[in-house]
Amino acid sequence: MNINIALLGQVLAGWIVLATGLSVYLSVRKTQTPVLGSILGFVLAFIPPFSLLYLMVLVLKRDVKTASD
Repeated sequence: MNINIALLGQVLAGWIVLATGLSVYLSVRKTQTPVLGSILGFVLAFIPPFSLLYLMVLVLKRDVKTASD
């Protein structure tokens, strides 16, 4: 079975966009430094297993209390 490198690149690019978007959303809700969490999520999106672990950690983390709570 041949794997087309262009298709692999498109799948990876789609994963980077999806994982970065999810890490931005979760970082805003669950960390006190959402910019740092978003940058870390973007960097880890290039290595999908690490990105999945990072997203699992963010999902399992409790929400940060805001001033309006």
